[in-house]
Amino acid sequence: MLECIRKKCSRNEVRIDVTESVNLLVSSTGIVLQHDVTGRVRLTARLMGTPECTLGLNDKLVIAREEDDDTDEEDDTGGRSKSIKGVGIHDCVFHDCVDKKKFDADRTIIFSPPQQVVGEDNEFELMRYRVTDSINMPFRVIPKVVLHEENGKHTRVSIDLRAVANFTDLLLATHVVIKIPVPNTTINTKIKASFGKAKYEPEQQAIVWRIKRFPGKVVCGITAEVDLKPTTVRLKPFDRPPINVEFQLPMFSASGAHVRFLRVRDKHDKNSAEYDRTKRFLRYTTKAGEYQIHT
Repeated sequence: MLECIRKKCSRNEVRIDVTESVNLLVSSTGIVLQHDVTGRVRLTARLMGTPECTLGLNDKLVIAREEDDDTDEEDDTGGRSKSIKGVGIHDCVFHDCVDKKKFDADRTIIFSPPQQVVGEDNEFELMRYRVTDSINMPFRVIPKVVLHEENGKHTRVSIDLRAVANFTDLLLATHVVIKIPVPNTTINTKIKASFGKAKYEPEQQAIVWRIKRFPGKVVCGITAEVDLKPTTVRLKPFDRPPINVEFQLPMFSASGAHVRFLRVRDKHDKNSAEYDRTKRFLRYTTKAGEYQIHT
């Protein structure tokens, strides 16, 4: 079974890091204009001898083929292919150690880790990929920004924003930062956040809301009154920079892509028991790419 990373590699161990960047663009009317996930799979391997590895993902095409072939293959987590949700994985780019012809033929990822320096961990990026369908967005941001006028002049901006954590309450997002742009004519702000700390940062021309730990299934809010230097210039909606969101979320896959198994065997002796007890460790991390909401 794949386990969470706890310690450094010793003999015949493989660590797998799956890191995803989730991109989102939402219009001022709340319509999702663009969303996708780019992922990277990095390996840290310490394997003796001449290993050949096979990595299994919940690739939609592979899952469909297994169902058509009526196979019922067990993965490293004890699940069966027929109970696994397949994900459309696109734009795959592989390390030179991967057998690309084999992948092109049947989507099987077979590789022999590059030669390692004796006594050192062998770290390398195995592959990159992209997913565009059925993205699990970790956060939903609901902003309401109102520009007030008095005597034909813009005098203040009212901000009321909610951030909703769409992931399980067993997880914690960290380093959450929400940047809410304000006009360059801002002269004073009154800010109240239900969680974390928020303040106006003139150098960023934004109210910056920082939350160290954001629990899943929690809704946090922030309100602000922004006083402006009087001006007759109207702020058009398309002139407003979008709200930017940053975060890191361990043990979460925004794309739904998962490692089903990693099998290791001797390249020259398929019946060898050399790698039967190879330890495997797995870690997922999702972070914000360009995560933007227009107001």
